[in-house]
Amino acid sequence: MPPPDLLAVFAHPDDESLVAGGVLARHAAAGARTEVVTATWAPDTPRAAELTDALRALGTGPPRMLGYADSRVPHSAPGRPRLLDAPLDDTVRRLVAHLRAFRPRIVLTHDGYGGLTGHEDHVHTHRVTLLAVHAAGLERLYPDAGDPWRPEALYLATHPHAAVRAWAGPLAPTGKRMYTVPDDDVTTAVDVTPWLDRKVAAILAHRTEVERGAAPGLIAALAARERALLLGTEWYTRLSLTPTPPAAGTDPDAGLSS
Repeated sequence: MPPPDLLAVFAHPDDESLVAGGVLARHAAAGARTEVVTATWAPDTPRAAELTDALRALGTGPPRMLGYADSRVPHSAPGRPRLLDAPLDDTVRRLVAHLRAFRPRIVLTHDGYGGLTGHEDHVHTHRVTLLAVHAAGLERLYPDAGDPWRPEALYLATHPHAAVRAWAGPLAPTGKRMYTVPDDDVTTAVDVTPWLDRKVAAILAHRTEVERGAAPGLIAALAARERALLLGTEWYTRLSLTPTPPAAGTDPDAGLSS
């Protein structure tokens, strides 16, 4: 039985590869349909082209971009509002349309902190996704956005305190505050080392971020052993979206379990 079809929703091009590249590659390699919705950057920008290359490395479907402006980079989507400034109802409706069209069993997105960095676009994408996965299953909400669909679970990509303590060497030079959760908040830890080459290739496909020394640039500068330490495990907190347990004999977490 193949792992469940999976839709990932992240704020910026490169978030998908850094945070969930291993799970995306794992599901795609096993025959699941996988797709990524990116909230910011216009489709005709260099970073959108890099996103296409990254998703090709992971084996997912083509990018789906909402096209809002990055809150800190106005030229990311000329003439479009910042993600934070766009009407919330419109943003939720657009994501609901993607959910109902793709009909995934599993959805991935940022945790409530917005991941390690606490970036405001990550936090807002988390909120929009929470609203959209619930709205997608309600037939009287956004009836023009397709037939209702309720995913089985939402997985919040996160990092436990223990992981960052183990990363002290590679991350010490950054000097940045990192947002992590208590270890017990993590419900699912996935060993993605078999797919690490694909994940690293996807991260490095974000050449703009490599060149400016952002997170992909940090990864590019690391030795293979340090890359494995930073990227070889992905952590999630699972939120069930179904009112009753899955039917006997089914495993909605197949591919996400450790």
